[in-house]
Amino acid sequence: MSHGTIDRLVYMANQISKAFAHDPEPKAVDEISNHLRKFWEKRMLAAIFAHLDAGGEGMDPLAKLAVAALQRNAQPA
Repeated sequence: MSHGTIDRLVYMANQISKAFAHDPEPKAVDEISNHLRKFWEKRMLAAIFAHLDAGGEGMDPLAKLAVAALQRNAQPA
């Protein structure tokens, strides 16, 4: 994916995290993760996982936590 696409995905993940920022952190992380899992395509998730693996530049702390949790749960046991 292009740099512009990654920027857009980061923006979207941050917007989602802001929508749940009023919740306690564990609940917010769950809600953000669930939203991403339900509404993002696999290629979008793969791109944001790769971005997080590369340091997650520009991602809000809650977005990072949620993407990391989703990535852990997406990996086969």
